[in-house]
Amino acid sequence: MKLRDVSYPPRFDFPIPTDSSTIERGQHIAQTRGCFGCHGRQLQGEASSGASGWLKNRSVAPNLAAHAKQYDAAVLEAAIRHGIGQDGRGFWSMPAYNWTHLTDADLAALIAFLRSAPVVSADLPSPRLGLRERWLIATGSEDHMAGWALAVPPLRSDVADPQLGRGEYLAMTTCNECHGLDLRGGFVNPDLAVVASYTEADFRRLMSEGVGIGGRDSLGLMTEVAKGRFAHFTDQEVEDLYAFLSKLVVEPVPGGVFWR
Repeated sequence: MKLRDVSYPPRFDFPIPTDSSTIERGQHIAQTRGCFGCHGRQLQGEASSGASGWLKNRSVAPNLAAHAKQYDAAVLEAAIRHGIGQDGRGFWSMPAYNWTHLTDADLAALIAFLRSAPVVSADLPSPRLGLRERWLIATGSEDHMAGWALAVPPLRSDVADPQLGRGEYLAMTTCNECHGLDLRGGFVNPDLAVVASYTEADFRRLMSEGVGIGGRDSLGLMTEVAKGRFAHFTDQEVEDLYAFLSKLVVEPVPGGVFWR
């Protein structure tokens, strides 16, 4: 009952192009927003490890190439931007809140790329909600991803500088997966106002190599994600991200949010 308590978005009817430039853009979105990280390098799908026993949780990222061909764009959009599966239930583990603000054009490009990808067969188990996860949902201690997606703050409408607008869009469709829905810290990860302590050159190295200030090359997940995802950002995208994130330091940190 809790998982089916979702708010359906208007049906997505944006056309899905098939030209090569759109597919290339979609591949860029998939690389930088993390599709390969959870769904496998060939989009074949992957299951979480260490999930033995029927009481244990088992997350399974489906075969995206097959999924994109099987379902229409509205079903895919509801999953990607709103955290609602094809069965009408809210997801438990896919961080749809990270892509809530993807534009229609970028989402269409992503779908175009996924549909163009060859289907590589993989023997995937069925997903399973563990006893702990069921308890958290039933007691209201944690929400499903559809609820999280609704909690994402809106993009600002008063960004006069186009570069800051581009940087905010990149950050709010990339960085809030780990750094809080508003980028100001959460999920035990730091406030991204810390970027103000980086020079632009240092930030570029962080994004491409996962190396922090002072040559720190063991930043845990950040080092892994930078090498696998952020290294694919263009020079202009990194410049735009830096311009936006480095200015967060002068803004107050919102309080009363569940992710901090």
